[in-house]
Amino acid sequence: MDDLIQAARDVQDRAHVPYSEYRVGAALETEDGDVFVGCNLENANFSNSLHAEEVAIAEAVKKGHREFTRLAVSSDRRDGVTPCGMCRQTLAEFCDDDLVVVCDEGEDESPTEYTLGELLPNTISQETLE
Repeated sequence: MDDLIQAARDVQDRAHVPYSEYRVGAALETEDGDVFVGCNLENANFSNSLHAEEVAIAEAVKKGHREFTRLAVSSDRRDGVTPCGMCRQTLAEFCDDDLVVVCDEGEDESPTEYTLGELLPNTISQETLE
């Protein structure tokens, strides 16, 4: 199994999901090989919840990283979950279109891979705001 998927699976146990009971873990690999993980953190006011991908990228940026190569996403259901639209936009702020997004399909299936550009074409960017 890919180490990045395993890191995303490992962090799921730390998720705070009293409402959905849907644990998600994300592992973000920097250009120099460091890995930052995040898990979802739900809040009774759902709009204040944090998604695993957001937590992982926040940890990486907090440590000064700005260049990323791969992101693995895994849920406890091993259902091939992809980043939501909001997380895709957050990733697009820091990552190029060629960021590889690896989605965990479970033990018996190969992970599905996308690029960020495939998941979020025509993203809102600094250029589009000018």
